[in-house]
Amino acid sequence: MLDSRRLRTFREVVVTGSFTAAARSLGYTQPAVTQQIRALEREAGVPLFTRNGRRMRLTEAGEILARHTQVILGTLNDAQQQLQAWTRLRAGRVRVCAFPSANATLIPEVVAALLAEHPAVRVELQEAEPPESVHRLLAGECDIALSFSYPGQRADPPSELVEIDLLEDLLVVLLPTGHPLARRRVVRLADLHQARWVAGCSRCRANFLHLCAEEGFDPDIVFTTDDNLALQSLVAAGVGVAVAPSLVLSFLNHRQVVGRAIEPNVRRRISAQVLREHLPLPAIELVLQGLRSATAVRSGC
Repeated sequence: MLDSRRLRTFREVVVTGSFTAAARSLGYTQPAVTQQIRALEREAGVPLFTRNGRRMRLTEAGEILARHTQVILGTLNDAQQQLQAWTRLRAGRVRVCAFPSANATLIPEVVAALLAEHPAVRVELQEAEPPESVHRLLAGECDIALSFSYPGQRADPPSELVEIDLLEDLLVVLLPTGHPLARRRVVRLADLHQARWVAGCSRCRANFLHLCAEEGFDPDIVFTTDDNLALQSLVAAGVGVAVAPSLVLSFLNHRQVVGRAIEPNVRRRISAQVLREHLPLPAIELVLQGLRSATAVRSGC
């Protein structure tokens, strides 16, 4: 059985190229690194390094082990993170990673309801766009991931995850109040083919470009930002117009900006993901139930 501590030392020698550099990086003495590598070679039953001047060169067996070491250590780290998550969840602490517009709208409602009805449950918030939020969930860095997808972007979740559909969020166009089309209730996207545009995150931007291509034009994108408040300010200042999810309308801070429905009608799908083995835990179920309630109100259910 290969010792994980020795594998970490082995990886550091491979990365740094010498026992001395690995010792400096790990905060060990050079003899301690030498001792650990020799012990690992005894466990493996073969030499792992040969000396090439002042640097160490991997043997063929060392090359084989090096290819597997990153995966082994990564898997061990993920297991440790998920075990820690399990312990934390049993104590009623839930880490939620959500995209900005959800953190500004859905999450405050959920947290407020939990504090009122279940004060022992604590929610810790993180912010990331998908797919980064799902990657954090798989790595054990959060317990629930909120993500969204547009038509044609949806993919089946990994087998270890459960996905819960929450809401279909209608897209709107944000216009300065003085814009000629601001008086309409519904704006055709094609009618804005000559407009300057402010675009959002990479996933939103990809969907927007696809919509414009379907309508027969290539948009003039003059600015991009992941910050919803900055996007509103840019529209209010007349820099450009923007397509945004209707959740943004809940925190429109500029009187100089209006949101209007667009044609073609497009919705993004909002969902929550959780590790399958965490689904039965009471703290997880309480947060998921809060998300279902908050989104049911918005969808009119």
